[in-house]
Amino acid sequence: MSLDKATVARIATLARIKLPEADLEAIGGELDQILHWVEQLAEVDTAGVEPMTCVAHLTQPLREDVVTDGARADEILRNAPGRAHGFFTVPKVVE
Repeated sequence: MSLDKATVARIATLARIKLPEADLEAIGGELDQILHWVEQLAEVDTAGVEPMTCVAHLTQPLREDVVTDGARADEILRNAPGRAHGFFTVPKVVE
């Protein structure tokens, strides 16, 4: 696939890159090489290869999911600037 100057200028516009007219030919050659490399990748047979997100086959250690109330309300409320009846108190913001 060969890219002409108009195509390279259009790609530069879409990418919001300002290219001088003199650089369009050189950039076009570089883009052509990149597209050729991508075409080579498309030729690789990946029929029996499973997709993966990481090259190392690791699993995350999981803890048991147990619901608790924390049982530390007194410790937490001890740091509160204002408290009443086991809850935080805050200034009124809507009148």
